[in-house]
Amino acid sequence: MTKIRLYPILNFLIAFVWLANGLFCKVLNLVPRHQQIVSAILGSDHSVILTKTIGVLEILMAIWILSNIKSRFCTVAQMLIVGLMNIIEFALVPHLLLFGRVNLIIAMLFISLLYYKEFILKKRSLLKSPDVSIS
Repeated sequence: MTKIRLYPILNFLIAFVWLANGLFCKVLNLVPRHQQIVSAILGSDHSVILTKTIGVLEILMAIWILSNIKSRFCTVAQMLIVGLMNIIEFALVPHLLLFGRVNLIIAMLFISLLYYKEFILKKRSLLKSPDVSIS
């Protein structure tokens, strides 16, 4: 019987969050609210290209996560990006957020999950077995 390892599962799910938000919500504009948020914060002149650029960067973040290259630095970068982005949106455009000001709580939960996965769960996994890769 194969032992299921939580770390690679969470790693994949977190990468999927970045991929889905980048590709579907921003690059393909399936959720126009994201472009409205960018427009309200950065101005409407270049909101389309800025939204797509942010989407591409989120897709690259998903690839970085799955690569496991400098995973701690990647996790800290994610935590800072999610935190900063949500604080800005909380302050400037809460009316455009899916859950309004509650989005900040959801962001904090996501940041906590990122921290748990990389700084607690990975450490425990390494103590039990040196192989924490997906394969």
